[in-house]
Amino acid sequence: MKNIFLLLLILSASLFAKVTNEYTSQKLLDDKTPIVDIRTPPEWMETGLLKGAIPIMFFNERGGYDIEGFLTELNNKVDTTKPFALICRTGSRTKVLSHFLSKEMNYKVINLEGGMMFAKGKHLPVVLYKH
Repeated sequence: MKNIFLLLLILSASLFAKVTNEYTSQKLLDDKTPIVDIRTPPEWMETGLLKGAIPIMFFNERGGYDIEGFLTELNNKVDTTKPFALICRTGSRTKVLSHFLSKEMNYKVINLEGGMMFAKGKHLPVVLYKH
C-alpha cells in the first residue's frame, strides 16, 4: 500500500513539476552545486561517489523508502533553498524523486541524467565511499 501511495503521488507530481535535467559535467562539479547520491551503501562501495557528493540513501535494497527520514537528512546536509542535484546509478530513481521534491517541496532540483554510469564514463573524479 505504501508503494502504491508513493507511485500515485509521484505520478501526479510529475505532471506539473519543473525539474532541470542535465548530464553530470566538470562544470557542475566546479560550480560546487551540492550533489546528493541517493543510491544504497553497497552501490556507493562498488563504484565510489562523485567527488564532493553527499550520500543520502532514498530507496533501500528492497525498494522501500522513508520519506520523512530522507527529508530530515537532506535538510540537515543541504541548503534546499538553493538548487541541488540528485544522482543514482542511471538516472531512473532520481527522475522519480526529483519530480516529487520539485512539486511537493518546491525544491529546485537538478536531475542528473545517466547517473553514475555516465559520470564514470566521462572519467569525472570519484572517491571511495567511507562509512
